[in-house]
Amino acid sequence: MRAMSLPAPSLSVSLVVYQSDRQLLSATLDSLEFAVARARECGALQAPVVLTLVDNRSPENYRSQIQPLLERDSDGLVCRWQPQEENLGFGGGHNRVLRLAKSDLHLILNPDVELAADALAQALHWLADNPDTVLVAPAARGGSGEVEFLCKRYPSVLLLLARASGQRWIQRMLDKRLAHYEMRELAAATDPVEVPLVSGCCMLARTAALQSVGGFDEAFFMYFEDFDLSIRLAASGRVVFVPAMHIVHHGGYAASKGWRHIRMFGRSALIFFRRHGWRLL
Repeated sequence: MRAMSLPAPSLSVSLVVYQSDRQLLSATLDSLEFAVARARECGALQAPVVLTLVDNRSPENYRSQIQPLLERDSDGLVCRWQPQEENLGFGGGHNRVLRLAKSDLHLILNPDVELAADALAQALHWLADNPDTVLVAPAARGGSGEVEFLCKRYPSVLLLLARASGQRWIQRMLDKRLAHYEMRELAAATDPVEVPLVSGCCMLARTAALQSVGGFDEAFFMYFEDFDLSIRLAASGRVVFVPAMHIVHHGGYAASKGWRHIRMFGRSALIFFRRHGWRLL
């Protein structure tokens, strides 16, 4: 991998947990540490990288199990613990870190994502060469190796209902429409592609751009805050899918998490369409 010209950018990272799986979180932190080390080796990144883990009021026994994961013997990755007295939601948790960040770039990361060793380096090279890009998104596979489609086109109510239903027969009937919405053609992409919407499970963005739009809109407690942010960031620069940036995402869809998540999904969808415009079909 080519070396980058100095000065290399600084990076901050935020990660929000609420009783998140301890084993997956440990794997996320390990992968981040390796990816930071690789990016430093090729001159793509300044050290240290500061990760702030925001805990949205998990029970005390959970916190006592998680805190040791942050004690890392690394000069490249410094981990900080930021417990909250209330559950701020996904965007609210990340915003607590974003507002005070002084880095050049900021990585929004889920506790169920593993970065490939060169994921950061690949994304950093793209951002260095393309100053008009404000946000990059990775190529992803699920825990079993299946392709995940994290980038999307603007949704319709029909397609969201089909996905949220979890009913395979409905999804098969709408497969062509779903394929278009999910941008499945990106599975074959070898070059970066500008995209409309990206998933918040792994977003690397310019800190100044994030701060200029106020970070996440906290009206979205969970779901659609990433789509909303993608649209607002696109007003100041390009949002780009970088296929050389690889992750493994162990998350699931709202439909697989029970009725509470489906209700939150529906509420956030309503806010999103009211803000950005309705599309029924």
